[in-house]
Amino acid sequence: MAMGRGSAIISGLLLLFCFMAVLLSNSGMAQAATFTVGDGGGWTFNTQGWPQGKRFRAGDTLVFNYRSGTHNVVVVNKAGYNACRTPRGAKVFTSGKDQIKLVRGPNYFICNYPGHCESAMKIAVNAF
Repeated sequence: MAMGRGSAIISGLLLLFCFMAVLLSNSGMAQAATFTVGDGGGWTFNTQGWPQGKRFRAGDTLVFNYRSGTHNVVVVNKAGYNACRTPRGAKVFTSGKDQIKLVRGPNYFICNYPGHCESAMKIAVNAF
C-alpha cells in the first residue's frame, strides 16, 4: 500500500508541475509590450518605416512622443492612411505623450497637420 500512495503522490506532483509550467509559459505570452514610436526620435517626419522588423501583438501599447501643438496622432482606416486623410469620426490625440493600445489586425496612424502625413509621418502596424 505504501507503494500505491507514493505513486499517487508522484503523479500528483507531476500533474502540479505540468500545470505550473503551462501557467508560466502562458503568462509570458499574455504580457503586453510598450513601444515608443520612432524610438528616441519620437513621432516625427520619416517614421513610416519604424515598425519594420518589430513584432506587435493585440494589447501592446504604442507611445507617441512629440511636442503638443506641432503634431498630433490620428487613428485612421486603410483608406485614410493611403490618402493621408482623416475620416469622419476618427480619434485624434493631441497630448504629446499619447498611449494607444493596438487591436488585433491592421492599425493605422497619421499626423493630420498639413503636409506631415505626406512627409512619411504615418505608420501601419499589424498586431497578431
